[in-house]
Amino acid sequence: MLTVIRQALILLLLAVAAAWGTHAWHPRAPALYLVQEPLRDDEVSMQAVQERWKGDVLWIDARIQEQFEAGHVPGALLLNEQKFDEQLFGHLDTLQSNTKPVIIYCSAAKCEASRHVLERLKQTLPVENVFVLKGGWQAWKAAGQ
Repeated sequence: MLTVIRQALILLLLAVAAAWGTHAWHPRAPALYLVQEPLRDDEVSMQAVQERWKGDVLWIDARIQEQFEAGHVPGALLLNEQKFDEQLFGHLDTLQSNTKPVIIYCSAAKCEASRHVLERLKQTLPVENVFVLKGGWQAWKAAGQ
């Protein structure tokens, strides 16, 4: 009987470890609590985009080409880490003449691609009013866009 209990505890510990690992490293892991993290200084929520600018922004999609082609915000520019220099050259005129706020998004809340594109964009061009969309593409879709 003691052996069965010991084996059950080992299986339980392995299951808990696997579940924790999946949550910790999964790119679309759900929040453990219903409390939302506060926005960083360079982040903006979908609600703020709609209320503050009425959606009149320049969207930049930081996802890979295949995801962009599968669906993106209408009018969004594709500018990702993989082909940053090549894509930036194609969008240079638009970005330099832009007067709207720039919102960069990637796949989901835990995606860091938009933040990397933001940093490279700021290093390359004198851009202001540039933000990362909190929640990314998923937040845009959830807002019923």
